[in-house]
Amino acid sequence: MPSASSDAPKRKRVPAEDKAVKRRRSSSDEGEDAGARILLMEKKISESRKHYNDITILLSKAGDFEKDQEESMLATVALCRVFVRFLAQETLILKKGMSEKDLIVVNWLKDQFSQFKTLLLGILGVEDIATTGLALCMRILKAEGEYARSKETYSFPVGWLECIISTLIMTDCDEARKSFLEEFVEQYDDIRYHTFKLVNVILDKVDKEKIPKGLFHRVFGLLSALDGVPESAEELEDFYVPKPQKKNHNVLSVHQHKRVAQEAWLAVMTIVEDRDQRKQILGIISTTIAPWFTRPELLSDFLTGCYHAGGSMSLLALSGVFYLIQERNLDYPSFYPKIYSLLDRDILHSKHRSRFFRLLDTFLGSTHLPAALIASFVKRLSRLTLNAPPSAVAFAIPWIYNLLKRHPLCTFMLHRETRDADSRKHMQEHGAEDVFKPEEADPMLTGAIDSCLWEVVQLQSHYHPNVATIAKIVSEQFTKQSYNMEDFLDHSYASLLDAEMAKEVRKAPVVEFHIPKRIFLPQDPPATESNSLLVRLWDFSDSVKA
Repeated sequence: MPSASSDAPKRKRVPAEDKAVKRRRSSSDEGEDAGARILLMEKKISESRKHYNDITILLSKAGDFEKDQEESMLATVALCRVFVRFLAQETLILKKGMSEKDLIVVNWLKDQFSQFKTLLLGILGVEDIATTGLALCMRILKAEGEYARSKETYSFPVGWLECIISTLIMTDCDEARKSFLEEFVEQYDDIRYHTFKLVNVILDKVDKEKIPKGLFHRVFGLLSALDGVPESAEELEDFYVPKPQKKNHNVLSVHQHKRVAQEAWLAVMTIVEDRDQRKQILGIISTTIAPWFTRPELLSDFLTGCYHAGGSMSLLALSGVFYLIQERNLDYPSFYPKIYSLLDRDILHSKHRSRFFRLLDTFLGSTHLPAALIASFVKRLSRLTLNAPPSAVAFAIPWIYNLLKRHPLCTFMLHRETRDADSRKHMQEHGAEDVFKPEEADPMLTGAIDSCLWEVVQLQSHYHPNVATIAKIVSEQFTKQSYNMEDFLDHSYASLLDAEMAKEVRKAPVVEFHIPKRIFLPQDPPATESNSLLVRLWDFSDSVKA
């Protein structure tokens, strides 16, 4: 029997060019298929309980954001919609009369929901998808607030918001933290209220002996941007979660908003570790922090501690301490002696000079202050101008003028005359002794009121022409009401030089064009030694070779 192969017709080989080319799947097709599969699973989950196991598949895909970020985010968004739908349908709520099977299902779903929340918190630390992760976190928060409550009671998902805030301030989630601040905390009154409240709760749990690195800067950056203090309940109108029906609820009370903000800032002060962090707080304490306090006197310990630290720390604490004295009648008798001690030669060279004198102008503005106190400040500043830079003298003279104009009893320091003939003769022969005590720490005991401002007269011969001109205002009639100090406070060497360079030269200055070859001229007294090394070094003539 012949083999089947011998009788069968031979098959022709199809040329390669005639073969149908099989289409390769592109990455976009795979992405579309993955997206379609995810949407299909989401639809099945919403249609029937028998597809609930697909939730675990979606969770697995959502957790692989490092492997495939696009598919991961599709799964994450789908899960968010699934759980929002569950919350709206009250699927995650245990109810009375449920069968044992239903209880198992609900508890399992709650466990999956908890895993999904943990996954969302992890996304906050991924820079590329952090803002999307935050948006999903807040969508869950909104859904929990809207649906996980009864009509009669107000229920804000504080626990979930605490998890979000804790993640934002305990880890480096800069993008998410910025988005949280700008899109939620600054926009919604209830989010701001609970943020203040939860920051206090979170910081209270922190071990003060082992404060996490960067914690202060993250919390400070979050809270320092919240400077819009509500003044009335009518301003509390923007709520992320439907507001409570009770009108006396804490979230509707301005006093309670201020109280939780006060507690949050006091908690921040407990994690301060160095001078730079203290300076950051002092920089905004009177403008941003103190207005939130219902009891500003609670700031007194922090402020007085910084005030006594000395240096730039004391300068920055000035406005806060004065705020407490003025607004809360803080009893602080050493306030003016401390300011007087800060007025030293270093302050005229400090970068905080303008800030200090703006504040000092406010502190000495009251006409009820003793003339002896004012005289001490005027005299001390006059003495300091003798070796101060021209930019400092340029504002010191107008500042002294304004102070004398405001306190006329001190003008005797300008026109003090010795009328006794014997005293005048003694002064002409031996000179006058200034009764001012520069080393005295108490400005009331310096004797400045019995002194005179001879230092200002000396400044009229200053090498800088602008300074000399300004100094002459104290020798003229005090017809000007006051000088605007903002025109003088920000002067520097650069600004003085720019002003000189910008002047139009009407007449060419006379200069010496014969350059001498010797420092010591022939008519000068001869050197004590015949071959003085000093003379040889300063001899630039061609005859000197060595």
